[in-house]
Amino acid sequence: MSEAWQPILEERFGFPSLRPLQEQIVRRVMEGGDALVVMPTGSGKSLCYQLPALAMEGPGTTLVFSPLIALMEDQVAALRAKGIHAQYINSTLRRKERERRYEQVAQGAYDLIYATPERMRKPEFVEALARRPGGIEQAIRLLAIDEAHCITKWGHDLRPAYREVGRFRRQLGCPPTIALTATATRLVREDILRTLDLDEGAMPLFSAPLDRPNLSLETRAAWDDAAKVAAIADVARELPGTGIVYFALIKDLDRMASDVRRALPGRRVVTYHGKLDPDRKKAVYNEFIRARPEDGLLLLATNAFGMGVDKSDIRFIIHAQVPGSVEAYYQEVGRAGRDGLPSRCLLLYCEDDLAIQQQFVEWQNPPPQLLRRAAHAIEASPHADFDAEELSLDVHGKRRNDARLEYAAITLADLGVIEPTHVPGRFRPLRPLEASEIDEADMAAKKQRDLLRLLEVVKMARTDDVRAFVLTYFD
Repeated sequence: MSEAWQPILEERFGFPSLRPLQEQIVRRVMEGGDALVVMPTGSGKSLCYQLPALAMEGPGTTLVFSPLIALMEDQVAALRAKGIHAQYINSTLRRKERERRYEQVAQGAYDLIYATPERMRKPEFVEALARRPGGIEQAIRLLAIDEAHCITKWGHDLRPAYREVGRFRRQLGCPPTIALTATATRLVREDILRTLDLDEGAMPLFSAPLDRPNLSLETRAAWDDAAKVAAIADVARELPGTGIVYFALIKDLDRMASDVRRALPGRRVVTYHGKLDPDRKKAVYNEFIRARPEDGLLLLATNAFGMGVDKSDIRFIIHAQVPGSVEAYYQEVGRAGRDGLPSRCLLLYCEDDLAIQQQFVEWQNPPPQLLRRAAHAIEASPHADFDAEELSLDVHGKRRNDARLEYAAITLADLGVIEPTHVPGRFRPLRPLEASEIDEADMAAKKQRDLLRLLEVVKMARTDDVRAFVLTYFD
């Protein structure tokens, strides 16, 4: 069996061999089986479907559902640089380019197609697949579901469209399916299988050891900015390699950046967050990736940075403010020490910072009445597209900084009521909101789950053994 993929592995991906668990997964998929893969960040999950996508025989292409547009674009760029026929289709494309790519899909031009799961709701996408020889049931020979925890309400990042993947999989004729995630509790794993309409025998679990012995996991109380800056400086002086300091709020990051620079004279300190302009983001990203250990680069960032970052020699990761979930924490610290060398992960705990995450929970769970008002305002608006500030004007009668409306727009986009345009932060209406789509009891339950997830972070921050807590949390 290995002869089928070995030349591709060496020539396209530059690896002489697969890791043992990767080989088990690739063999399973190449034989036409399904797989649920739980592997920590940086352990090579993507190769588990990218290699079979090129090595499998027969008609059809590989469809990869991914939740993040930026991540899929980076992955496609990396594959194309290797000479692999990969492409993405998402809402950032102008209509003419999207239609051109649909035509290429129908003609079988791509080995891998990346899309957000919302794309399967688009008739033109389904039609492009249906035009393949053999129809839609032979269009896809491998279905990969990345960040599969987004399927389940028990995960930390539910995307409603992911709940429809099982139905769409049946529409595709139930091709071999691989679902992948970095973190998944038992409830999450069971719900993924249930949503995909598979039992554990049909879709066995391939799980890498969650524990990373080379990572030192610790927490420390830090009651003010001065204590945090001192802790950051201590770690940075002790470990001169590349490091990341994560913040929850942009304003706190910007405020403390100058203090960190003063505490570390001569050290290169840069910042990254979601509101930087695209050129600056790209420049910071490239500087970070190219940084050598002796450069001592220190990056202060929000969680907008990190997904898909391929850098093996990150020596330390500090959380200057508590993250929103244990899952998010472990994904972020998992970016350290991928070269297997000792790396330090420090969580600075301040009870006042809990209010930040509690506020995020409020924003991320806009009340049902606000969702309805936003949907009605969008339906009544004469504008072809809008952003959150303009939506605020329609809903409140004035421009008001209401973060709940940003998440209301995201929720409505998840439901397929609106969709993002090619301009970041702007949306266009698609259809009216249906009354049945607002389930108040379900929304209340989700908010409660988010708060309980935050409570687990508090427990983790107060424990004497972070490693044991994390391993227990993920079963």
